[in-house]
Amino acid sequence: MYLKKKDIEKALSALAKEMAVYAPIEIDGVRRFQLWNGGEPVMDGANTDLPPKDVLFPEREDMYSFQIGDSFNYQNLGEAPKCAIFAIRPCDMESIARMDKVFIEDGEADCYYSSRRDNCLTIALSCPEAGENCFCESMGLDPNSAPGADVFLADAGDSYLVTANNEKGESVLKIWKDLLAKGKAEAKADTHNTLKPNVTEDLPKKLVKLFEEDIWDEATRPCLKCGTCTYVCPTCYCFDINNEKAGSEGVTFRCWDSCMYTDYALIAGGVNERPTKKERLRNRYMHKLSYFNDQHGKSLCVGCGRCISMCPSHLDIAEFINKAAEVQYGG
Repeated sequence: MYLKKKDIEKALSALAKEMAVYAPIEIDGVRRFQLWNGGEPVMDGANTDLPPKDVLFPEREDMYSFQIGDSFNYQNLGEAPKCAIFAIRPCDMESIARMDKVFIEDGEADCYYSSRRDNCLTIALSCPEAGENCFCESMGLDPNSAPGADVFLADAGDSYLVTANNEKGESVLKIWKDLLAKGKAEAKADTHNTLKPNVTEDLPKKLVKLFEEDIWDEATRPCLKCGTCTYVCPTCYCFDINNEKAGSEGVTFRCWDSCMYTDYALIAGGVNERPTKKERLRNRYMHKLSYFNDQHGKSLCVGCGRCISMCPSHLDIAEFINKAAEVQYGG
């Protein structure tokens, strides 16, 4: 089955009649996933500047409202409406799979995330072009494939080959039934990264061995502690929980936090387990490249390259990986 590129807006309109649709849109020079209200989405070039993470894990999410009086009453605000994320690149689709492990598969499921995930359709797009800082292939991904998506669109010239990977995907094909055609359109997706850091098989264990080495001082020196890397990363999931209260009523919400912030590891008594930016950046890289791998057998970094592109000090995790590969250690 294939969908003509000229019919993309019609396809999105058909979806929008059934659910909220988020698509890559450029606003003020920034490409990000926004609620679609007409017009052509941005489907060419390199990936979006910001990932679709906030659709499933909002930057601020109201969890429940409460009222304090003779008794404590609250109302859960976690019910999520049906939605679709359109034109997700393979690295971002894989990032959702990593987030699923954290919020759904690893122990007790997070009701807020799982509600959004259950009610979300994912429609992935093969990468028409790799950005200069993309290195997903080095992290074991394929920019031309997204088997975890409900629907996959592969570039075939003036059309997209459309493949449904599950029942959710089949429901999309039913919505698009009047727009899809049968034929022998051939996929032309053959995108590859130019950035290829040396991700060795022993990297997760090697970083543990290098925990006290000078490589961390060198990597950290330019860091401004701004947290930009964590906010543009599709797999950073740290959050804080706060309350807003007026009189006897209020709301409890969670919002993104960053392990790069000075007070992130601050505990009672004024003790900070990660007092300097060295400890904080080391923890971030270790989590992406080692700790998560120990838990789940996969890296938490999907090679999207956004932390490299957006860092005001030009910190480069791919360069760090190469330097780590060069370091010799005894053991």
